[in-house]
Amino acid sequence: MTFVQLIDCRTNRFEEMDRLLDQWVEQTRGRRTATHAVVGKDRTETSHLVEIVEFPSYEEAVRNARLPETDRIFREMSALCQGTPTVTDLDVVRDARLNGDTARRFFEVATASDDLSPLTGLVEEDYHDHDPSNEQDVHGLDRLRRELDTWRAGFDFTFRVEDRIAQADRVCTRWSWDGIHKGDFLGLPATGNRVTMTGATILRFSTEGKIAEGWWQYDRLGLMAQLGAVEPAGR
Repeated sequence: MTFVQLIDCRTNRFEEMDRLLDQWVEQTRGRRTATHAVVGKDRTETSHLVEIVEFPSYEEAVRNARLPETDRIFREMSALCQGTPTVTDLDVVRDARLNGDTARRFFEVATASDDLSPLTGLVEEDYHDHDPSNEQDVHGLDRLRRELDTWRAGFDFTFRVEDRIAQADRVCTRWSWDGIHKGDFLGLPATGNRVTMTGATILRFSTEGKIAEGWWQYDRLGLMAQLGAVEPAGR
């Protein structure tokens, strides 16, 4: 996020305004440059509305304003308001995506920390982990630590983040994993093999900002083939 516009107005005709916004979204499909829009209603003065619109840059906001549909819809919205809406242009100077930062720290701790004690500040005690490679879900922070210790004992590994998307209380990380098989893993003695795999993890956050639940998808079968435990696919 590098640029946002705040549109401030007062109206008692919110439903009509909401329909106008829907029209603008439909009519500008494929041409608008706005990437995210939020409308908030004042709790103490319900006629007071603020719309926050996000753009990749100021220049893209100008392009968006020049669309004929934008001009028409804004004029029709203004007619529904008590007075002329005000527009404030803001260059973003800080963009703290707190859940995304916690997700990043989680992967750093899992990989690089001497111990897993920092997880206490990141993960809820009643954490629930979903991994289709496990017969049963993992419940609890202590169980998560033991699960991670199994991987850390078996491999020297690193995660490389390929994509990270944060929305509401969830953060999705698409990652690549690279490791050296240094110790026993699921009954397989160390091979010294360098192994790789890819996967994705969705983390759900509690209202306290800690990780409460996780869903993992990754190529466990491909990993086991690289360790010589199963035949590679296609043979």
